[in-house]
Amino acid sequence: MSRATTLNSLQRSTRRFAWLFMGPVVIAFVIGFVWPFIQGIYLSFCKFRITSDAQLIGFGNYQAALADPTFRHAFWYTALTAVVSLVLINVLAFAVAYALTQAIKGANLYRTVFFMPNLIGGIVLGYIWSMIFDGILSQYQTSILLETKYGFWGLIILMCWQQIGYMMIIYIAGLQAVPEDMLEAAKIDGANKWQTLFKVTIPNVMPSITICTFLSLTNGFKLFDQNLALTGGQPFIIQPDGSTINTTEMLALNIYNTFYNASTAARGTAQAKAVIFFILVAGLGLAQLAYTRKREVQQ
Repeated sequence: MSRATTLNSLQRSTRRFAWLFMGPVVIAFVIGFVWPFIQGIYLSFCKFRITSDAQLIGFGNYQAALADPTFRHAFWYTALTAVVSLVLINVLAFAVAYALTQAIKGANLYRTVFFMPNLIGGIVLGYIWSMIFDGILSQYQTSILLETKYGFWGLIILMCWQQIGYMMIIYIAGLQAVPEDMLEAAKIDGANKWQTLFKVTIPNVMPSITICTFLSLTNGFKLFDQNLALTGGQPFIIQPDGSTINTTEMLALNIYNTFYNASTAARGTAQAKAVIFFILVAGLGLAQLAYTRKREVQQ
């Protein structure tokens, strides 16, 4: 039997058994994600208390969601939190990664220490930091739950502390992949460290910047468990119409509160908010990927 015949036989066997291994994964993906996603879109056009009594009402839920002042406040608060955390996380993670790739003593130990906070669950992390902040603020006779500015910066600090180590690992991988000959050429040409960093290193690390920016942006918008545990959306302000707005409530927590804590008649509105939330995060993520990928250097 010729070599070509053997290869063709192996390829046919691989294709024949591929679905045997891929089948369970595809089925689990359809059951666990695709079907609930489709059902969620359908329910966003319905009024329901439980899914079995859903009644189509058109775009009424979307109108109610967009008219909800708590949802609009949560959107702008989430956008501000996501942008501030994106900048701080990536700048600090890159700085730490750059420092730890300079052949300093104990670099591997430092990498482990910086990465460890990422292993702690968001709920646990939120409660830990709430106790830390309240302990610090107790000397000022206040609490993180009583001041919006403290809640905002508390979330920023928590997100940075948790995510910097993870992004650092990605940046380290990118920095180690920068071609040595380009660095040597820059040194021979007389470039100083700052010129080498901005003209050689950063352009070559753009794939890592793309990944880290995408992760930090989407994580910032999707933040839920840390928000729930740290502030729970508090403090709140009372509107002239008697409604309340939780000043540190982010989008995911607003959707949760609408679905579970408000009247069960508002569950359709909560589902519409979830669809809007998905479109927002997906759109921003794809736009960011398209923007940063254009600036990647082809090696």
